[in-house]
Amino acid sequence: MDKSSSLIKNSYNSLLRTLPNETSKEDKKLIKKAFDLANSSHKKIMRKSGEPYIIHPISVAKIVSKDIGLGPTAIASALLHDVVEDTDVTLDDIKNSFGEKISIIIDGLTKISEIVDTNKSKQAENFRKMLLTLSNDINVILIKIADRLDNMRSLEYLSERKRKKIASETLYIYAPLAHRLGLYSIKSELEDLGLKHTESADYFSISKKLNETKKTRELYIKKFIKPLKKNIQKTGVDISSIKGRPKSIFSIRKKMVNQGIEFEEVFDKFAIRIITNSEKSFEKSDCWRVYSIVTDLYKPNPDRLRDWISTPKVNGYESLHTTVMGPDGHWVEIQIRSKRMDEIAEKGLAAHWIYKKDSKSKDENINNWINGIRELLEEPDSNAIEFLDEFKLNLFSKEIVVFSPKGDLVTLPKGSTSLDFAFNIHTELGKRCLGTKVNGKLVPLSHKLKSGDQIEIIISDKQSPKESWLDFVVTAKAKNKIKSSLNEEKKKIAKEGKEILKRKLKHLRTTFSEKIVNELQSYFKLQDSQELFYRVAIGKINNSEIKKYVKNKESWYTFFKQKLVRKKKENPKKEEKKEKHVLKFGDDKETFDYKTGSCCNPIPGDQVFGFITVKDGIKVHSYDCPNAIRLKTNFDYRTIEGYWVNVKDMEFKAHIEISGIDSTGIVNKITKIISNDMHVGMDSISFKNENGFFKGKISILVKNKIHINKLMQRIKKLEEVKKIERKLK
Repeated sequence: MDKSSSLIKNSYNSLLRTLPNETSKEDKKLIKKAFDLANSSHKKIMRKSGEPYIIHPISVAKIVSKDIGLGPTAIASALLHDVVEDTDVTLDDIKNSFGEKISIIIDGLTKISEIVDTNKSKQAENFRKMLLTLSNDINVILIKIADRLDNMRSLEYLSERKRKKIASETLYIYAPLAHRLGLYSIKSELEDLGLKHTESADYFSISKKLNETKKTRELYIKKFIKPLKKNIQKTGVDISSIKGRPKSIFSIRKKMVNQGIEFEEVFDKFAIRIITNSEKSFEKSDCWRVYSIVTDLYKPNPDRLRDWISTPKVNGYESLHTTVMGPDGHWVEIQIRSKRMDEIAEKGLAAHWIYKKDSKSKDENINNWINGIRELLEEPDSNAIEFLDEFKLNLFSKEIVVFSPKGDLVTLPKGSTSLDFAFNIHTELGKRCLGTKVNGKLVPLSHKLKSGDQIEIIISDKQSPKESWLDFVVTAKAKNKIKSSLNEEKKKIAKEGKEILKRKLKHLRTTFSEKIVNELQSYFKLQDSQELFYRVAIGKINNSEIKKYVKNKESWYTFFKQKLVRKKKENPKKEEKKEKHVLKFGDDKETFDYKTGSCCNPIPGDQVFGFITVKDGIKVHSYDCPNAIRLKTNFDYRTIEGYWVNVKDMEFKAHIEISGIDSTGIVNKITKIISNDMHVGMDSISFKNENGFFKGKISILVKNKIHINKLMQRIKKLEEVKKIERKLK
């Protein structure tokens, strides 16, 4: 047996070991049949890692079986997930050999064609279509997440540009989706791997420090757990395990960035998880008994209690969370749940559905969420990128629980309004909603709800959706339904606008065509042709603006693309070896005109990329920019790698934030260092005092990253200064 055959055999046997003991012979035959077809179809195909390609489907199947807990149908589908896309096997072949259910799953998993509407992001449209399969079979989305996880595990074999693109997409979409589906372990791994390839220096720095402090952390956990075990045993509650669980690298970095602190200042680098062996009927009481013991031993933070046992999350997650003051004055997070709850927490929806016969109401919550997604996806006029942004916001949103007049429980994202509630109950109620009563009191439609509110909807047949509603609703469903209603009226006006535009272009001796319409959309920064025609009809786009477009039809953007093509043609063989489309930013004559993004204010020394805008030329963004992941995920085809050249005589705006103990003359001390000692120009300055502490923000003009770092080090030496950091804006 050669090396490849041995590797394949060992991998397949490893998959079989993940199957439950009660797996039937028929199910094992199904999995073997799927493996045989996948193995023969992918024969002689190798991955960039040098492994036989079949190792990838086997690895995906292992994640599906072991980490998500799906059954033989999903495992077989995971083994077959690439055969239709990458080999000569057809969907009909799959249907004939494995039946309709598996063929539907494979169809959902088969990659979407790259030919999509040019004004939409390919990634966004691809993802949108993928989600359309969700309510038909949840297996599709779960296998897709498993597929992404295995690809992320072997990302180092791809080029740097491709790694960053895939990692950004993973952080933007797949990790939040895994979170929403309750796959917390997978979500954490996706986030860590995403960070590894987007912010590698931070990832390896935190990873190294975690390893260096591992022994100290383990001793602290042991010290913390010892009295807990002793006291819980006295109560008679059967405990499955009590152990410390380290926080993910991603979550630690997030805390460092959000709070502006160093690694050493992050105290909750782990959580204590207590799992009970409780029967279903005693789960709740046992968990609260354990909670009582924990809080008797260690002082709790009353603001940090989270009861997801009485009111589970939409994805089925159940647990008691609290934060207590441990030894040496360190806050420690505690998670208390039963073995059943823990399996749902680890394996998400798949495990939830195993138990759903005992939990009808929670199952309805999940089905409502899935059906809600499908309802949004099937909106005929919805834009993919817009949907994606709203969908992502709702993936990570915290939840509130409110009640209908009849006492029915409704879960909504935190920040939802009375109008969001109305649309959640029924689209027609939302459209006709004139007002609402919250806890018996009349409130406006924009009233923000809080957990425990009881809402009554007041409707009128004369009411219709208003554009102003979009300013305060937060749920994707409400936004989409309002836009859809407004769009109907818009369509009628846009139809007239199309004819008006045809006449205007004819008068300017320009032929009306799809290409011209697309160019006009880009020129006026509009999402679709309907908006273009509508604005022409109501006069928002007038004759002079259309004339200006025709006159400047050969824009800098066209010139830019042509210049790149010409360079490529000059030496095609040599160009193949070079990195495509790399820009220089600085004062060199060969550089393109550019502006720095006001969202991140990059300076020399920052790793940067260029983004091709429609009207403002190239915008330079840093990889730390809050918009970087969104731009690279949705508009990767408009991003270009870049670097700084000849910038030693140039100055760039940057922002620093300083805080500390207030004292007479502190502002003077800081500005003296900036102006007199470091000879740095100041653009703006603001300081405020509160309870003996000061906080200030200064906009400065620096040459590069080294320059600003030296300045910050000098200021930090002041006794009163406790924290100083660079802000993006």
